[in-house]
Amino acid sequence: MANFGDWLNKRFPLRELMREHLTEYFAPKNFNFLYYTGSLLLLMIVMQFITGFLLMAHYVPTGPEAFNSVQGIMYDTRWGWLIRYMHVDGVSLIFVLLYLHIGRGMLYGSYRKPRELLWIVGYTIYILMMGEAFLGYVLPFGNLSYWAGQVITSIIQALPAVGPALAVLARGGAGIGTATLERFLALHAVLWFWIIAAAIFIHILALHQVGSNNPDGIEIKENKGADGHPVDGIPFHPYYTVKDIFGVGVWLTIFAAVIFYAPTMHGVFLERTTFSPANPMVSLPDVTPPWYLAPFYAMLRAIPNKDGGIFLMILAVVLPFFLPWLDRSPVKSSRYRPVYRAMILLLAVTFFTLAWVGEQPPLPKYFLLERGGAAIYVGFYLLLPIISRWEPTRKVPERVTS
Repeated sequence: MANFGDWLNKRFPLRELMREHLTEYFAPKNFNFLYYTGSLLLLMIVMQFITGFLLMAHYVPTGPEAFNSVQGIMYDTRWGWLIRYMHVDGVSLIFVLLYLHIGRGMLYGSYRKPRELLWIVGYTIYILMMGEAFLGYVLPFGNLSYWAGQVITSIIQALPAVGPALAVLARGGAGIGTATLERFLALHAVLWFWIIAAAIFIHILALHQVGSNNPDGIEIKENKGADGHPVDGIPFHPYYTVKDIFGVGVWLTIFAAVIFYAPTMHGVFLERTTFSPANPMVSLPDVTPPWYLAPFYAMLRAIPNKDGGIFLMILAVVLPFFLPWLDRSPVKSSRYRPVYRAMILLLAVTFFTLAWVGEQPPLPKYFLLERGGAAIYVGFYLLLPIISRWEPTRKVPERVTS
């Protein structure tokens, strides 16, 4: 076995990669449970690739046959129901992990210098994931899928000058049909997925270049021992690889419980109207997006004017890109910034309130929540440069704490 390892290493730098990215990559020793999210996201994306490949073996992207092929997977294909639920529920659970991952970065200042590029690439992956989820959402061609595709592509159509041409290009014609499914399948399974994979690769390389942040926001590379290693760091392997294996076991238990006991999560992960075939003649009274896209849909509805709503939604999506430059506090972590910590808590409550409102029918009783939530969400980013400069902070310790 050792001889094989030597033979392989002479032809491929396996040991160098292991040393650089695992055994000699020193991570802060005070990671908490929120740091499981990165490795779990990698696991879930690999599982999405495998289950998606298996689903494609039976999927037919041709008008009504698309819906029938999905039903065939569910009821006529051995273990088809399991594969589909793993894929569908996997999307929602990926977004649960994504929001925890992004929230952790905001909580501990992981977007601050020298991690600006790391944040930008990571948030770009989140945007790409939303696009990938939408493309896959239309493919089953249930009635909700059909009308969701109509609504989203109509938003593209509202763009000035190029909007109508882009909408026709996206749909493959005047409306949602076979050409749309073929295009969405090609994007979902090939081009868009591999763009995400490339972005994840760049994200990991950027992370290992600047090093991991920690709950204290202290740069461990600035305090090294006589051996040249950070005194507050430990090798990623074997310490965190073993810890991640434990996290994977717990997460897969949760994943299995969702699939076997509540695969639709009472209509949250998989809406009831996706079980009826697409019908252009039967519109739905309220077409709402999946829960993980609902906050931005709620902000879209906050302004009665269509163009104004689209502008607000795009602004809400784009603002987090500028977070590294909007936050001007000398302290990174919210552990030592009580005002910023309260702002983050308010932002989180607002975001998930908007997610709930975005799933409700567009009734006047929800307008105040939509507008108030949109104002708080956008206000967080617009006021951060002022508040972060003048907010009181606590003294940051010289060494990482437990």
